[in-house]
Amino acid sequence: MSFTEVVGHERQLAILRSALERDRLHHAYLFVGPEGVGKRTVALAYAKAIHCEDGNNNFCGQCTNCARISDGNHPDVRIIEPLMDKKEISIQQIRELERDLNYRSFTGKRKIMIIDPAVLMNSSAQNALLKTLEEPPQETLIILIATNSGGLLPTLRSRCLRLSFAPLPRLDVADYLRSKRGRTADDAEFLAAMSMGSIGVALNLDKDELIEMRRAWTGILSSLKAGDYQSAMEAAEALAGSRDETLKFLKWAESWYRDLLIYRVTSDSDELVNLDMLAQIGHQAAEIGFERIDSALVKTVGAAAEIQRNLNRRMVLEKLFFDVIGRA
Repeated sequence: MSFTEVVGHERQLAILRSALERDRLHHAYLFVGPEGVGKRTVALAYAKAIHCEDGNNNFCGQCTNCARISDGNHPDVRIIEPLMDKKEISIQQIRELERDLNYRSFTGKRKIMIIDPAVLMNSSAQNALLKTLEEPPQETLIILIATNSGGLLPTLRSRCLRLSFAPLPRLDVADYLRSKRGRTADDAEFLAAMSMGSIGVALNLDKDELIEMRRAWTGILSSLKAGDYQSAMEAAEALAGSRDETLKFLKWAESWYRDLLIYRVTSDSDELVNLDMLAQIGHQAAEIGFERIDSALVKTVGAAAEIQRNLNRRMVLEKLFFDVIGRA
């Protein structure tokens, strides 16, 4: 194991490795990018490189420290996330983090705290963390992970060195699924396209289930007609039952409106996510105006961010669909 086995993100890894080699690590980083593209993987790889017993600014993946980080039980590396059955990261968790950072390291190296997803810190927790970032204990490292930074306090963001993570190339995701996960070429290519550059998303997709769900979702979007607010409310109610399912729908809807936009502008199918639905994409792209598609794409991304922050799902979806039908 080493940094070379991390898929993609060469620029981000180069920045982090350079800081490690020069012993000029920032006290706090903010990793921002789409879900599942490898932000936590990079954070844990960095923690291993800091603590690896080989001591060569890389990691072996086999030593005691690397193994304990992989297993989640290293005394100097902790992941902070919502407790079971909780929707937020609480101020109590951040205060516990602060106490832990002030204790001496077990290994004599840096104490590392990874907060994922950081946007689930409530306002009290963020303000508490801000005090720690303003006066960080020596030999500590805090990494915040988020799909977007909009839910974080500006003062919190300003204390962190931001690294932006982009979706992975489709071919890289497909190659990973084939070579590391044993997927057939057809399945790997389909899942890589549907994941929109996210290995994490691709691993959680079921091809057959997704085909069925897309059929239902396409029907819902196709049913949204100008001024039909009743249908919009019914669609919102149908999709708001589960947070995970709502987020899956919004992720797919983002890919759908993106495909419509690309095909509307270029008539080129090479970069489409839902390539197997080209006929429907062509029909809707011709039927719907550019401004409406563009607005729907922006609003869909915003709706997903609001759901991530645990806003009321039905209300968020109603707002999205009302905007879509209002721009028909």
